[in-house]
Amino acid sequence: MSADPDFDKREVRRSFERAAATYDEGAVLQNEICRRLLERLDYIKLAPDWIIDAGSGTGNAVPGLLARFPRASVVTIDLALAMARRARMRRARWRRLLGWRGVRLVAACGDIEQMPVASGAAGLVWSNLALQWVNRPQRAFAEIERVLAPGGLLMFSSFGPDTLKELRAAFQGADRHTHVGRFIDMHDVGDALIAQGFADPVMDMEHVTLTYATVRDLMRDLKCIGARNLTRGRPMTLSGKSLMAKVARAYEAFRKDGKLPATFEVVYGHAWKPTPRVTADGKPIISLKPAR
Repeated sequence: MSADPDFDKREVRRSFERAAATYDEGAVLQNEICRRLLERLDYIKLAPDWIIDAGSGTGNAVPGLLARFPRASVVTIDLALAMARRARMRRARWRRLLGWRGVRLVAACGDIEQMPVASGAAGLVWSNLALQWVNRPQRAFAEIERVLAPGGLLMFSSFGPDTLKELRAAFQGADRHTHVGRFIDMHDVGDALIAQGFADPVMDMEHVTLTYATVRDLMRDLKCIGARNLTRGRPMTLSGKSLMAKVARAYEAFRKDGKLPATFEVVYGHAWKPTPRVTADGKPIISLKPAR
């Protein structure tokens, strides 16, 4: 795992609290990755009664999830209370838009590493671009394993180490502080899933590049969705004009066709919680099927 500084979880919460009102406006990449992740469900046979959207933001995945699983109920969980409230406010709109009747939509404020959900309650845990804010993936996967029912599915996306590599390089040597958070390698994520007992993990990755006219435009978009520098080694004061001017000059080395690229390494994965082979007291479980 990376030795870079951990995220300050209290500051992560505060950042997304402040960004809740502007998140939907700026979450272009998040919405696109959500769409691509939803498409992957088309190839999986699953009929969950309860779905947990872990790290849900304002709930942008809910319509797509319920379009695929119209009989399911969804619990959206986000660390920021303001995000959970916005998801809750959208329930009536979702029902009117898709004509849902009697479907339970619950919005809760909670931590992926300690979700307010009963053990074994969910058939699907969905998490779109939230796990990169977790300091210890093993803890998050242990909690997800706890709330999944046997045979349940974890489907997720996250960011990998190449994310914002141009911005990281532009800040390199500017001062002694960290300015871009660390992101966990796809192989480390897969190892953490296996270590937690998940079965048949499938991992893959792609690079998505957004382009900007200036570094300031990139920084504004990141701030709009709450994706600020939230590591414990970050500077505790606002970056000065001279520092930002130096970063802007360094970033110019990446300009191509008149635009500045911002690379995002997107990691996709899914894995299953296996059904137990023995009872709690160690006796083998034998599956019996009626003769036809």
